[in-house]
Amino acid sequence: MTPDHTTMPPLDMYPSGNPHLGTALNLAAAGVPALPLRHGKLPFGNCRACAKNACGGRPNMKSAGICRCPAVCHAWAAATTDPSVITSPAWATAWRQATAVAYHPGGAGLTVVDLDNPDAVAWARSALPATRTVPTTRGEHWIYHGTMQSANAVRPSVDIKSAMSYARWLGPGTGTTAALPAVVRALAVKQPSTARRAPQDLTVPIRGQSGECPHRTPTYLDRGIAMVVQRITEASSAVHATVYRTFLAVLSTHGRCGCLTDTHTARLFTAAQAKGETVRHCTDAWTNARTALGL
Repeated sequence: MTPDHTTMPPLDMYPSGNPHLGTALNLAAAGVPALPLRHGKLPFGNCRACAKNACGGRPNMKSAGICRCPAVCHAWAAATTDPSVITSPAWATAWRQATAVAYHPGGAGLTVVDLDNPDAVAWARSALPATRTVPTTRGEHWIYHGTMQSANAVRPSVDIKSAMSYARWLGPGTGTTAALPAVVRALAVKQPSTARRAPQDLTVPIRGQSGECPHRTPTYLDRGIAMVVQRITEASSAVHATVYRTFLAVLSTHGRCGCLTDTHTARLFTAAQAKGETVRHCTDAWTNARTALGL
């Protein structure tokens, strides 16, 4: 079951005398794997037995695994919901030195979009579905239900923290946690270097070159936009190429006569984003199609 941050037990349920330890125990009780952080928001390093991965380690594993060291080793993989581990003597020194608490989003069935400045927050508000948000020192964490691969710098000042990563716990935040959308998953997908180049095998006729509208009624354009939206929506593979081809087809037919409005292009961009395309990729595809047609 995905943890519900709104129903976590009160902090004083565990009167440990250490607020960070108390927070970690509350998180664990809510099903959120927790771990202490030292100065600099960093996890505690390996103990001597685990140094240089001598124990076989847990880096790059999808969950805590082969290393049975009781200490707070291996960063995100040390996160746990077991209160006996969190309160164990092996973790006691770490809690005395801790300056913050972190959690493993992937282990809690969550994904955190880490927005590191106001510009990144403004982008998220225009491009991502609303969800639970948590204020940070410089920006916000946007939290979604669902897990995915973690990735840094998916766009300026935006990181994704989910599987095999940790995020600092800054409180439950506000809002309703939404399902992880395709547009966030797409941010972690490395785009092929040819994504911005117009395909060379397309031969779409260019109409309306005189600048006069050849369509007679708005219904013709609306029907064409609806067909293009359906084509994008039904694409099961090669989404990049499908989006480019449909944009090219629309512009070749309606790009010179002045029929297209912001409402029409918004419908196309919305359909593309629903399939995982970002605003930047939509803009690139639109610009490439205009360039290919000489518009």
